[in-house]
Parts: sequence; structure tokens; C-alpha cells
Amino acid sequence: MIERIMQKSIEEQLFRGRVIILYGARRVGKTTLVKNILKSQVNSRYVNCDLLPNQLALKEHNVEMLRGFLGHDKLIVLDEAQRVENIGMTLKIIADELPDIQVVATGSSSFDLANKTGEPLTGRMRQLILAPLTLGEIEQVSAVRPFDAIADKVLRLGSYPFAVLESDSEARENLDELAGNYLYRDVLEHERVRRPELLLKLLQALAFQIGNEVSVNELSNLLGASKSVVDNYLDLLEKCFVIFRLRPLARNLRNELSRKSKVYFHDLGVRNSLIQNYSPLALRQDQGALWENFCIAERMRVNALTRHKANYYFWRTLGGKEIDLVEERDGIYSGFEFKWGELKAKATTINEFIAAYNGATVQTISRSNCYEYFKLI
Repeated sequence: MIERIMQKSIEEQLFRGRVIILYGARRVGKTTLVKNILKSQVNSRYVNCDLLPNQLALKEHNVEMLRGFLGHDKLIVLDEAQRVENIGMTLKIIADELPDIQVVATGSSSFDLANKTGEPLTGRMRQLILAPLTLGEIEQVSAVRPFDAIADKVLRLGSYPFAVLESDSEARENLDELAGNYLYRDVLEHERVRRPELLLKLLQALAFQIGNEVSVNELSNLLGASKSVVDNYLDLLEKCFVIFRLRPLARNLRNELSRKSKVYFHDLGVRNSLIQNYSPLALRQDQGALWENFCIAERMRVNALTRHKANYYFWRTLGGKEIDLVEERDGIYSGFEFKWGELKAKATTINEFIAAYNGATVQTISRSNCYEYFKLI
């Protein structure tokens, strides 16, 4: 059993008058997490909203009928709450009329559940995102320091709980099942997705381009689909926590790039499954890209867990000078270069970036110093 760092954050927010919304990709561990929370609470109940009887009971907006269904339990978990019709109004009624009940609602896609809860629950909710395991969580079941001790498995098979806890063969089988279609079930069920086969081709194209700038125009030509369709699919995949995009930082220099974004995967196991490449790192040509993707995703997870909000970008000039990740907090820019080996970022690149953004800093992150970069602040 891996104790998720987010569990403490959720428990600290219980019974403070707000509905807690927990998002996260499928099989990332949401159900396990909420059931662990329920174990530590008396008068608690788990409700699976995939089941039709529960959906029918929860779509009723009569206070007495809701009270009859929920009973006298004080903590209620509504798992996969997006399955309930007009769930936002139901949660609003519970929050307003049944204030003695604390609801934790989970959803595997932000576009669906957020659309249903956003307006009704304005000022009445806390939203959290459960990501794949951080290195700190993996440490609970594996002696991972130095990073090289676990790098091969994490960069090949990813950080889903099952990938960490299972054998390589079992992890690969589960990843292939997940990446086949289960992970995107919410996207495939969405009315705007009319070409499921195009979704897989798009994901495979993105999997080959991590760390590179991606043009919607180029993807459109490659896939034979309109730019609006490609952009729509990218948006849905982000909201299902499959991919995320870094946009270019372009605020000072005339020659900074300002159009193309970079696309990364929340989990590298899913990415490697899409291209069916689980080869050992020593035999791969994409070590640097895997390392860059891992470092950016891990940093964003740690910042989210520690509530250190930031805006994220990459920086590149027309002349080819580049900073892999730029974090902006309160107008201060922190740049990070990710090196699989021990090479340092070029001084000319660093100096130009610092000159362009007053007060900026740049660090080079390698396997030897990554734990300082990944630590929970």
C-alpha cells in the first residue's frame, strides 16, 4: 500500500463547508485514496456513481429524498460523479440544505465534471487533481536513491501505482490495456469526438514528438483532419489528464517564438505503450526526451501538492537558444534545463535569458541533483 501525499490535504479540508472535487486520470488511484480516507472516518459511505440506481437516486433534487438516500452518514464519497445527470445542482443542494454532510466527489475528466459543477458550486467547492505517483511516494515501496536505481523502470513504465507495484510484464500488460482505449473512455464518449481512430493516431504522433514543438497545422496535415478537430481533441486529452501543453514564453525579445507549443504526457508508461517501445534506457535514442518529460511532469506534481502555484512555459529564440521549462511566480522567472548526462546549459543561452527577464535564474537538472529539484517544499 502506498500512502498518497494528497490524502492529508483532503483530510485537512473535510467538514469546512465545501464540497471537495477530486479529479484524476483513470487508474491513477482515486478510488483507493478515497476509500482509505473513509476507513479513518466514522459514519462514512462510498457511492459508486457508475451504478444506475445510484445515478437515479442522486439526480433527484428533492431535499428529503436526498436525505433518505444519504441517510445519517456524515462523509459521503461519490465516485465517478460525472455519471450523475446535473450533479452540480445535486451537490449544491447538499451543500446548502444538508450542511452536516461532507461530500467528496471524484471524476476522471475535468471537462465533464467541471462543466456540471462549476456554476452551481461557485464558492462552495475545493478542486484537487490526483496525478501519478511522485518520487516521494514511490520511495515508500522502493529504495530509489540515487535516481539511477529506479530511472529505467520509471522512464519506461511510468508512475501509475500498478506500474510501480507490479512486475514489468504485468505493468506492460496493464499499460497496453489502459492506453488501448480505457484511459480515453471519457473522450470517446464525448459528443465532439466523431473519429475515434483519429484520436489514437494523434496520440501516437504526439508520443513521437515529446520535447519538440508541435504545430496544429502540421498535425492537421499529417492526420488529414481539420485544425479545429485536432485542436479540439488536444483540448479534450488535456482535460482527461492524458497530456499537457507548454506554451512559449514571449514577452520581451522580438525573436522569441510565440506560436508552437510543446506537448508532454502525464505518464511515460502510457506514452511508451502508444509507440510500443519499452526498451531499456541504454538501448534507446529518446533518453533526453523521456528525462525532460519526466522532470517537467514531476515538478508540476510537486508544486501542486505543496500549493505552489506557477505559470509554466518553455523559452526558445529563433536562433535556437532554449530553456526547457520556465516557472513564473509573482513576476519572477525561474528557468530549468534538463540534462540526462552531466552537460551544463550553454552560458550564452543562460545569459541571454537572464538579460531578457530581470531577476530570472536558471538551473541545470541532472540525475545527480534531481532530488533537490523534486523535493516537497
